[in-house]
Amino acid sequence: MLTEPQAARLRSLAVDHLGAGHDDVVVTGTDVLHNGRRSPLTTLAQRCRDIPEEQWPELVRQHFARLENASRGDEGAEELLRGTRLRLLPDDAFPEEAAGSFRYVRPVADGLLAALALDTPDSVRILHDGDVARVDAERLWAAGRANLLAEPVRHEEVRTGTGAVLHSVYGDSHFVASRALALPELVREVTGRDLPEAGALVAVPTRHLLAFHPIVDSTVVDAVNDLGSYALGACQDGPGSLTPRLYWWHRGRLVCLTHIDEETRSLSVRAPQELLELMKRLRGGQGSSPFATALAHAHAQAADDPSAVKLESWEAWVRAMQEGSALFATPDAPQGDGRAWLEAFWLALVCREGERLTRLSQVPVERLRRAGEADDYLFHWIGTLQAFVLRRPMDEVADRLVTTIQTSDPQVATRTPGDLLNLVDYQPIALFHRFIARDQEKFAAALAEALAHHGRYWEGSCDPRALVALGPLALASLAYDAGFPVDTSSPYLPTHLVQGSWYGEFPT
Repeated sequence: MLTEPQAARLRSLAVDHLGAGHDDVVVTGTDVLHNGRRSPLTTLAQRCRDIPEEQWPELVRQHFARLENASRGDEGAEELLRGTRLRLLPDDAFPEEAAGSFRYVRPVADGLLAALALDTPDSVRILHDGDVARVDAERLWAAGRANLLAEPVRHEEVRTGTGAVLHSVYGDSHFVASRALALPELVREVTGRDLPEAGALVAVPTRHLLAFHPIVDSTVVDAVNDLGSYALGACQDGPGSLTPRLYWWHRGRLVCLTHIDEETRSLSVRAPQELLELMKRLRGGQGSSPFATALAHAHAQAADDPSAVKLESWEAWVRAMQEGSALFATPDAPQGDGRAWLEAFWLALVCREGERLTRLSQVPVERLRRAGEADDYLFHWIGTLQAFVLRRPMDEVADRLVTTIQTSDPQVATRTPGDLLNLVDYQPIALFHRFIARDQEKFAAALAEALAHHGRYWEGSCDPRALVALGPLALASLAYDAGFPVDTSSPYLPTHLVQGSWYGEFPT
């Protein structure tokens, strides 16, 4: 943060200030020891870096005056309950000689501890075991959480160059980053929406900063890099540095994604397998394959041509259909997984490609299981659609559909995020149920619900898949050809794709 001469001057100013009336002032690298107390100089150095050196003496005086005026531990229980807040600290916050006085502190994740801090008009003091002993510990933790939720913050939404949306939460309070300990409440407060089932990427680089990316679409892949870089840079800049690590908030806890090589002092992201599988599912299982690119292009056409009235839109959907079908060109050698198969199937339905539907329906489900892990409902659903296309007895189709519905229960399908399962994956299943029952009225209601859920799931996303509800579109196309009345007023349902307006205009 400082040049060597600047660092030497800061240490000298600290010694001069504390040495007045004290004989035991010792500077050790980034700390100053006096009267048995250790005071880190890191935050002070970060503040000095940003102001002219002639202002340093006054800043040093103010800094240590706040420390000297800090509370000394004579507060009553009610004062502690009223002023205590949860506080995130780096895991090296307590020197070895002081660690025994903070045994109540709880680990949060790699690099982070949760402590209790008393916020007073003049200072913020980390409580020690003696303070906590004056109040029931669990009662104090609960009060600290409640007080933390009331801590004011400011919020800004940032779209990076890669298209990922990052939410920056900041403020003057020492407890902004600590609000990561109650992330669902924070997200609801600043965005008006609940955290998605898949959770969020989170960075807490300084005590004054918190950034997160809700995991709803394929931009999570770019957000990992964007947020990781932000965390490292902000932590280095300070003030009040906390950690350069990147975390995944998932199922109520923070999982560290950053590996630090202590020998080289280098950082790298190492996502757990569960997150890698989730990212793969959100990208449609095919990463940056030609199929994924073609499908994204087809979806993106809806931005300028929402009704798909232009020939260019039809050409884009046909190209995506061709790329998807090519992954499964022969039944015994599928190159895609179950989700890619389902997308290829929807595209073949939209393009009215009966022969391709038949070939897709001959792909063995067990081979798709081996191509990529997923919950069982996905493969039962594929089996249901294959049985329908191959004109198996309707009793068999219905039995397979019942099994699909049973295995898509969120308590059974635990690998798939609940909102993805309920708002996206289940909707075509419900539509198909109404279609084979030939219940036009209930099909129309289910279609309206599916499109509303699509909008809810993809709200705020820049993923091209947000523009068109592919599964409902395919089922709507199937129903339209069967004589069902289909309302195409939704922006997620291109009219001319539902009606097959361009079908037969050129070979596909």
